Amino acid sequence: MHGVGQAGQVTFDSTEPERLAHFWCAVLGYEVHTPPDGFAAWTDYDASQPAESQGRAFVCADPTGAGPRLHFQRGPEEKVVKNRVHLDVRVGTGLEGDERLATLQAECDRLVALGAAQVKVLHADGVDESCIVMQDIEGNEFCLD
Repeated sequence: MHGVGQAGQVTFDSTEPERLAHFWCAVLGYEVHTPPDGFAAWTDYDASQPAESQGRAFVCADPTGAGPRLHFQRGPEEKVVKNRVHLDVRVGTGLEGDERLATLQAECDRLVALGAAQVKVLHADGVDESCIVMQDIEGNEFCLD
C-alpha cells in the first residue's frame, strides 16, 4: 500500500518572482532559500544562466521547517481573475470579537506598508470568525485569519 502525499511546497506564478518572494518572506518570517552550491548569492547564480532563464524562479522557506516552502516562478501572463486557492495567514488564532479584529487590523496595516492591499473585512457570522481579505503585491488574494 502506498502512503498519502504531503503538501511540501506552494508555487506562485509571478511577473517578478524575486520581488514577490521577498514580500512573502516579510509576511511569514521566512528566509530566502540558499543559492545552489558554488554560488555565494542568487545574483551570481542568475548571472551564470542564459538571459532568458535569469530571474525565472525564486524560493523562500520557513527557517523552523514547520511551514511549506514557497516557490515563485515567472509566468507568461499577469493575474486576471480571482484565485481559486489562497493562503490563510494565521495571526488571530484563539482570539474573538474586538480583540481579534484589532490584531487582524494591526497585521493588515503592517502588510499594507509592505505593499499589500486590504480588500475587505469579513465579520464573524456564527460559523466563521472574522478575517481580512488581502491582496499581495501582484494581486494574489490571501486572508488574515
